[in-house]
Amino acid sequence: MRKGFGCLCVLLTGFLFFNPHVSATEPDVVDSLIYLKGVVVSANKIKVNRNSVPLSISVIERHEIESSSESALLPVLSQRVPGLFVTQKGITGFGVSEGSAGTVNIRGVGQGNKVLMLFDGQPQWAGLFGHSLPDTYVASDVERVEVIRGPGSLLYGSNAMGGVVNIITRQHNQEGRRTQARVMYGSYNTQKYMINNGYNIGRLSTYISLNHDRTDGHRADSKFYMTNGFGKVGYTFSDSYKAIADISLAKYKNHNPGKITAPIIDNIMDILRGTASLALENNWSKGSGAIRAFYNWGVHDINDGYNRGSEPRKFLFHSEDHNVGLLVYQSFRLFPGNSFTVGIDYKNWGGLARNDSIHGVREELVDKSVDETAGYLIMQQDLFDKLSLNGGVRYEHNSTFGGEWIPQAGITFRPIEGNAIKASLSKGFRSPNIREMYMFPPQNPDLKPESMMNYEVSVGQTFLDGDLFAEVTAFYIDGKDMIQTERFDGRPKNVNTGKFYNKGVEVDARYQLRTHFSLDMNYSYLHTNKALLAAPKHKFFVGATYTPGRFTVDVNVQSIFDLYINTTDKVKEDYTVLNAKVAYRLGTREKGLNLFVKGENLTATKYTINEGFPMPKAVFMGGIDLTF
Repeated sequence: MRKGFGCLCVLLTGFLFFNPHVSATEPDVVDSLIYLKGVVVSANKIKVNRNSVPLSISVIERHEIESSSESALLPVLSQRVPGLFVTQKGITGFGVSEGSAGTVNIRGVGQGNKVLMLFDGQPQWAGLFGHSLPDTYVASDVERVEVIRGPGSLLYGSNAMGGVVNIITRQHNQEGRRTQARVMYGSYNTQKYMINNGYNIGRLSTYISLNHDRTDGHRADSKFYMTNGFGKVGYTFSDSYKAIADISLAKYKNHNPGKITAPIIDNIMDILRGTASLALENNWSKGSGAIRAFYNWGVHDINDGYNRGSEPRKFLFHSEDHNVGLLVYQSFRLFPGNSFTVGIDYKNWGGLARNDSIHGVREELVDKSVDETAGYLIMQQDLFDKLSLNGGVRYEHNSTFGGEWIPQAGITFRPIEGNAIKASLSKGFRSPNIREMYMFPPQNPDLKPESMMNYEVSVGQTFLDGDLFAEVTAFYIDGKDMIQTERFDGRPKNVNTGKFYNKGVEVDARYQLRTHFSLDMNYSYLHTNKALLAAPKHKFFVGATYTPGRFTVDVNVQSIFDLYINTTDKVKEDYTVLNAKVAYRLGTREKGLNLFVKGENLTATKYTINEGFPMPKAVFMGGIDLTF
């Protein structure tokens, strides 16, 4: 710990006093890759062109999120990111605990929180249970999303084993004020309300939003309510230094009706989630970096309910969890074409859980926390504007599991204009969470981290002066020490016995056919050596947008084949869903009124993603967007 603290002090000193003598406002000395299309920040923690890094990265922009009129973010990603699939169980709301949805799988890896969710590079998951928090990812607060399809453990550590979803939150950069409000109403008494406001004056910028969703649900006892508030403030001290602070609070109540074959009464989850962060960023011509402190927490009160004919439970489950940390990193560009990033992370996650009896008796289940300290280095060298070499290593020490080395290496070759050929190998790992080790059968305190190696190659090409883009990626995953539940002497127990391999192909294409007509398409094929939940063998999406004058018409189709919803009995599901939206705009996009109506599952297809939780048939919503 002393060595880690010393390294942290050195890095902080370098951050505060780093000065390459040239301001970031002089663009002639800045790496030209920053100004090319397709800039991403999730791969190296600095701005680089997507075609210069060897990782497979999908980017979902603000206009794609807004055109969906979704209040939740994850359904948008499930459609538009190849190889990514999200479980769902109803018209809105994912829930937690038994029967919950919102699991994110990338390339068949994701169950047990193997895909890391981030807010602006900061981890977002329940410190006690280890799972992500799908109901708190609100679309109105998102500027863009960068998805690393494959391990991101080099930069982000544990839980980034299968991939990374970096949610980059909104901030108001244009001068003046902009306010947006939305009201929606639809099937099953579903109501969605949203208002946000951005304000920028001089060096100060602010953004606040408020969302409220509620529905009666398409089944009895499946109500869902959520109110979410988000605020962000930024202050620019100079051309090189900026401070950003944000806070998000979500209060929601979810009713779980149980499987249709075994309904549950009074299975109600009452949850408060919050997250806050503070960052100081620097940006110079020869480097950039940040110091970020974050804290997210949750309070869960759950009535597990009872089956018909049984007695109501005499206790409630109560938990309080936290995930707190400090992230420090600094990048340097010492000579043309070169960049390297060095960073140190510290995280503490855990919490307490107990059963509260109606008689006032408390039964403690667990009260644990885990410390993680890590250091990493990633370097990239661009040669002759044709070749990029990328590699790095991370060492992470966990107070429970000890140390772990994580390597990554890759190469990108750009032989002709608009073309990129990539190849990489990377390691991903995940530390067991507190629930798997200490809570409820089949807990096992002797579990080891899971790990896997990912090998991939991709070819991307733009055509027709950039109007057409297509990319094909092939991958192979070799995993070990997977945590599985097995029976010993008739009792279940979590053990590190599982091995698996996944391999497949992903295709992503976009075509701007005319000024007012565009097409998006993605397809993924996945082969696994064992049955995996929520990992479809074939996933296909195609969407078309047509904007004649003031009208906008969006139509999309998603097809899923060979989706296991029960691996024990080998139950599979195939389905195709048709969605459409028509909107009419009065005024401009900056100031005006937008009227829209949308329909989901227009063919009323019967299908299930979570076994026992049939999805709703055709769902219709209408709404008004006002911007002023």
